[in-house]
Amino acid sequence: MTLFAPPTKQGNSTRTVGRLSQSIVLFAGISLVLLGGLGARLAYLQLINGSANDMKADENQIRLIPKPPERGRIFDRKGRILATSRISHAVYVWPIETRTEEWPPTRKRLAAILKISEKEITQRIETAEDRPFRVRIARDISPKQIVAIQEQRRNFRGVEVEPEPIRYYPGGDFAAHVLGYTREVTLDDLTRLNKEDPKPENIQDLKKWELSHYRPGDVIGKGGLEYSFETDLRGLWGGEQVQVNAAGDIIKVMGEQQAAKGQDITLTLDLKLQRSAEKVLGDRMGAIVAMDPRNGEVLAMVSRPAFDPNLFSKPLDAKTWDKLNDPIQAPLVNRALSAFPPASTFKVVTTTAGLESGKFPPDTVLQTYAALTFGGIQFADWNNAGFGPLDFPGALAMSSDTFSTKSVRVWVMRP
Repeated sequence: MTLFAPPTKQGNSTRTVGRLSQSIVLFAGISLVLLGGLGARLAYLQLINGSANDMKADENQIRLIPKPPERGRIFDRKGRILATSRISHAVYVWPIETRTEEWPPTRKRLAAILKISEKEITQRIETAEDRPFRVRIARDISPKQIVAIQEQRRNFRGVEVEPEPIRYYPGGDFAAHVLGYTREVTLDDLTRLNKEDPKPENIQDLKKWELSHYRPGDVIGKGGLEYSFETDLRGLWGGEQVQVNAAGDIIKVMGEQQAAKGQDITLTLDLKLQRSAEKVLGDRMGAIVAMDPRNGEVLAMVSRPAFDPNLFSKPLDAKTWDKLNDPIQAPLVNRALSAFPPASTFKVVTTTAGLESGKFPPDTVLQTYAALTFGGIQFADWNNAGFGPLDFPGALAMSSDTFSTKSVRVWVMRP
């Protein structure tokens, strides 16, 4: 009979208990490290980065279906309207509907009614901001187009026609260069403007930013006072605040934020005097400026040829755009403020200077060429061939650039 276990078995049991203790300690250590890391992460998310996470949560849950503001009016010195707004109708599309099988035929019908391509409709939707609720694809549509969409309401799921203010100049081209014009922002405009006014990190600032920042389809001043007073005139966006789920579907309307109208501005311009100045200048190319000598106030400013700023309320066709950019008439140029190069009239100055210098006698004859380079700039004769040997009278008669260039070059380089 054996009363005691063999020593070898006792040693094995001791080693087994030791290994078990080590495993428990190791497991406890790993658990502490993991729990510590988890706790540190939770502390960072809730304590250190809590406000930023709250903002992201609100961004994901609360959205603003935007409503454009009415632009501020522009008055003359006696309160007479020079620029205002009128009610028009725009076509909006809900992007979520474009993912259904009904969208391609809907898009085709829309393109036919609105006279725009399906590609342009798609581009407008794709270039809109992240997860927009509605995208404007057409502005200032005609009554006929409104009726066509409303009559086929069942065939236009996800499409809405909404009234909105649009810029209106009751005088047409009256004081056009002073007032300027408005136009839809381009992608370059958006990049520049939103770089100047970046998206804030604080949630309170974010709510204000959503009402003031520029977005695709927005309208901006592009010339004259519309451009100079853009910040005052544009107003703040409004719209409905809605709560959405993870899929982006609206589950609750939270309330409505009224759009804030832009500020009105009053000019020193006098409508009657402006009208008289425009009548005097008529269709002649030129400019008239009338100022009060006592204080420098501008009472009238006219530039001709002019343009109708109402044209920019809609997309411009190629023919109208070419006409506005005609290099001869240049109707967009404000001749009252823009300096013009003297061009060939300056040849009289160089001719006089050359004769008075004594380096070029009156009977000087110089060879002319198709083109000459002086100071890194190429000067070419208008016939692209030159006129052969010319004297001063002949050079002025033919308006030779290479004669003037050569004479100036010799004059400058001679000791």
